[in-house]
Amino acid sequence: MKHLRLLYCLAFAALFASAQSQENYKLVWSDEFEVDGRLDSTVWNYENGYARNEELQWYQPDNAFCKDGLLIIEARKERRKNPLYQAGEGGDWRTSREFVECTSSSVTTAGKKEFLYGRVVVRARIPVGKGAWPAIWMLGTSMEWPSNGEIDIMEFYRKQGVPHILANAAWGTDQKWVAKWNSKAIPFSYFLSQNPDWASEFHIWRMDWDEEAIRIYLDDELLNEILLKDTYNGTIGEGKNPFMQPQYLLLNLAVGGINGGPVSENAYPMRYEIDYVRVYQK
Repeated sequence: MKHLRLLYCLAFAALFASAQSQENYKLVWSDEFEVDGRLDSTVWNYENGYARNEELQWYQPDNAFCKDGLLIIEARKERRKNPLYQAGEGGDWRTSREFVECTSSSVTTAGKKEFLYGRVVVRARIPVGKGAWPAIWMLGTSMEWPSNGEIDIMEFYRKQGVPHILANAAWGTDQKWVAKWNSKAIPFSYFLSQNPDWASEFHIWRMDWDEEAIRIYLDDELLNEILLKDTYNGTIGEGKNPFMQPQYLLLNLAVGGINGGPVSENAYPMRYEIDYVRVYQK
């Protein structure tokens, strides 16, 4: 009985410590997207044009808007001339495409809201059609990628044709633009096995980040833990730890590209809905 009482006491103490730890977090910034129309320009920036990863979409502000308490990022099938197109130029994917085939949006808080440590919570409903590549992620500002550090709180895309949800971090090596990754990819079927209606519902992604680790959760289930003792850059990043510097937030819906893969025409329009973004610190 004494052993049982001791176990109960230890369990209660652990729960109490966890609750206290959560209570110590204070809300420092949030966007609840309550005002219809464009995003708050004092907080958010829009990416424009072709951005990265040979993705299909042309980013533009018109595809991100607030309505009924949600930020909606929509990927649309639109065909028009690519203003960057250069006939006969086969080198750069941005300039070799004669036509833009679809549009979407990517929004960031770069230069306006940046955070060092804390808790980031995003409630969202993501598109899971073939070719969709929604993300919640963070980047540092002090160096070039990947030595600036990348935290992927959420990515969804297909790996070898199989849908996955990913939780990752990347940092620099001794080679330019070559990252070292700590990546966890969970088959989407795992979540569907627990809830067949998963794709039609909102879910909560959370990142807890402190001086020791980055922990990424989905609906309170730990997906990945990245220890900061393992995330020091190589020589290009001067041996610094990019996750000991402020990072800004990005929300985007990419289509196709290196990871998004082939796109189903039936997947358009793709709609990525964000209920809120909240940042807490101690």
